[in-house]
Amino acid sequence: MTRFWPRRTFLAATGGTALALGLASPTLLTPEAAAAGGTPRTESGEEFSALRAKWRALILGEGFSPTAEPFRSRLTDLGATATQLRSSMAPGTGSLWPDLVFADPEPDTDQESYGFSGNMASSYGRLNTMAQAYCQQGTGLTGNAGLGSDILTGLDHLYSQVYNESRTRYGNWYSWQIGAPQALLDVCVLMYGQLSATQLTNYTKAVDHFVPDSAVSSYTGTSTGANRVDLCRVLALRGVVGDNSAKIALARDALSPVFPYVTGGDGLYTDGSFIQHTTVPYTGSYGSVMLGGLGMLFALLAGSGWAVTDTDRQIVFDAVENAWAPFLYNGLVMDGVSGRAVSRGISASDAGSIQQDDHLRGHPILASIVLLGQGASAAENTRWRGLVKGWMQRAYYSPPMNNPSLGLTSLARLKGVQDDTAVPAIAERTGHRLFTHMSRATHRRPGWAASISMADRRITYYETGNGENLRGWHTGSGMLYWWGDTYGNGQYSDAFWPTVDPYRLPGITASRKALADAAGGDWGASLPDVNWVGGATDGQRAAIGQYLKGLQSTLLAKKSWFCLDDAIVCLGAGIRCSDGTAVESTVENRNFGPTGSTSFTVDGTTKPLTYPWSETLAGARWAHIGGHGGYVFPGGATVKAQREARDGKWSTINKGSSTTTLNRKYLTMWVDHGTNPADASYAYTLLPGATAAQTSARAADTGWLRILANTDDQQGVSVPSLGFTGVNFWFGGTVGTLTASAPCAVIISERSDGTAVICVSDPMRMQKSLTLTWNRAVASVTARPATVTGVTTGASLWLTFGDLSGTTGATQKVTVKLG
Repeated sequence: MTRFWPRRTFLAATGGTALALGLASPTLLTPEAAAAGGTPRTESGEEFSALRAKWRALILGEGFSPTAEPFRSRLTDLGATATQLRSSMAPGTGSLWPDLVFADPEPDTDQESYGFSGNMASSYGRLNTMAQAYCQQGTGLTGNAGLGSDILTGLDHLYSQVYNESRTRYGNWYSWQIGAPQALLDVCVLMYGQLSATQLTNYTKAVDHFVPDSAVSSYTGTSTGANRVDLCRVLALRGVVGDNSAKIALARDALSPVFPYVTGGDGLYTDGSFIQHTTVPYTGSYGSVMLGGLGMLFALLAGSGWAVTDTDRQIVFDAVENAWAPFLYNGLVMDGVSGRAVSRGISASDAGSIQQDDHLRGHPILASIVLLGQGASAAENTRWRGLVKGWMQRAYYSPPMNNPSLGLTSLARLKGVQDDTAVPAIAERTGHRLFTHMSRATHRRPGWAASISMADRRITYYETGNGENLRGWHTGSGMLYWWGDTYGNGQYSDAFWPTVDPYRLPGITASRKALADAAGGDWGASLPDVNWVGGATDGQRAAIGQYLKGLQSTLLAKKSWFCLDDAIVCLGAGIRCSDGTAVESTVENRNFGPTGSTSFTVDGTTKPLTYPWSETLAGARWAHIGGHGGYVFPGGATVKAQREARDGKWSTINKGSSTTTLNRKYLTMWVDHGTNPADASYAYTLLPGATAAQTSARAADTGWLRILANTDDQQGVSVPSLGFTGVNFWFGGTVGTLTASAPCAVIISERSDGTAVICVSDPMRMQKSLTLTWNRAVASVTARPATVTGVTTGASLWLTFGDLSGTTGATQKVTVKLG
């Protein structure tokens, strides 16, 4: 099938190496020598030749057989795509392909101009596809002279018409500084032996014009994080193509600001957070681009005179397990850290394009980890290959080797791991991670994993921009994602985002007030004016809280999640709103795909499978979704439930996507707080993977969970069988056996060996002092952080904390011996 890939997706989409496959490379000549009729390079040019050969291998792939699957089919498909592109190419004024007009009648930076500049970059992308088909074996076009000639014609046409040193850019800066030059320079490497000195000079002059050295002169604006890595790739390849040592050195040196941990804005944080666009958690999208780009540049420059030797690059290696691994599960990367990329469905302009989803976004990260491992320590490389093998083996829903958008390069790397018998697969790791700098949390237990997305004065509600993610309004309102080890992995993959009710995302509390597309502004402009977002964790359990203010709404709410061994206890309180519309807390909104035949049982009664169906479940104690999990409502609750077949289009949430109508069937449960609630609340327990019998038993065990508080002032629970107590103090006060003098989050885990761990945090990052009292006999404090300035033990424990405002919401852990 013919497929095209837009933007970043395309840049990693195809590959295989002519060198590894035995395709004879043309003699590499200097531009001057080529123009003069050709003499072999002098010794001084050999290192540039070596870099071009290395980059060729990096973008085409190596170490696979072109006659083995899935490579054989991919190569055939690549040839078919190139044939179609070649036959439809029609150089004319303002376009190279009729469907990709780049001439802008009113050049500026509006949405229309974005489209024209994108078409220019896409035109280079198509030439890149054709060049790869020319260089690969098994495409049916290998070394085809006519194809080679057409590629050069296309390059010259784009240079003369649009991408040259006299042109002023319009539309999206990305198209001119990253999208187009990356594809152009890749083609220059692939077709180097066929390009004249004049052509190489022209193309490099154009790149110099649009990507001058000043593009990386300061680490600000669009030159940070993943964007900086992309720009360095352009500069490095500009040097490689044009034999310019200074450009390569500049690219290498300009990477250094990417490495260190940051304390604000774009980049990696010590807690594993990754931010792009100042306010957006972006581990799964921009973070993926950065990881892949760094892996390629490290590999390109390794062993050369421009090798990356900055010792801070170890921070990137550490981030593989600190920042990326926590958000990878069964091969997918969690949508809560992918920003507006979740809205990228099938392209409207390319009928054969591939829908992107959490799995297809996750697979390139796996391949990037494998590549990055080649420059890491032997121990890191071995461990990472084991992690990747485990994710691949468990990727039952969407196996990476079947990913239609994964390039031959990445496929070859992953196949190498898959076939490496010396590397054992590493199981999914369990534990809790709280990412205070990006208001995210992950909770991983045997058999399932979950993620929570929140927003505060530093982290946006959601990001929209470029006409993308137009209805992601409530994704930061406490959305609770979860996946099972062998079930439910297609929940957010199977056309979830275009078909789900955006006001009923699982876990959120939201007003039904109608919001305009892109409400709040582009690029994460809208931030809630709240401080208390975060929590405390001991690495296995957690108390997470969010003071929620609705987007363009009067909604206020306090939301808490207590993440335990086999469950997540969810509380909401102080829910008030005066929008004049209904307010709802969504317990679940499960995507059952096109068929929707999954069973639903409430208090032992199986509900109808018909669509549509709805019912108000008065006094419900528990509910169960077959093959997924259970829900317990302590003390009973009135919950609304419905089965609904929903139509949706990708174009509704992303202007550049398909207008085809899709239909998916949903089972939704929510608590209806009514119109203009004054002090509403909810309480339920999520039990991923539980059977109906297990859910019923948990509901019957009324002593398992004790809700200590669920008010606008405090929310807390205890689970005696686990020795667990967790309290979110929105204000100081007393809850159960705990008294806090100021807002904080606290969890206590009592152990069978007579010790206990007390974890405290200041999510507000404002407390200059804090006193915590635990009304429990304590013999001694055996370990404490420097923030604890005073201790009193005996019949009760008194802990005095000093200034916590500089701890960035991080957990302070105290270990005690019980009396």
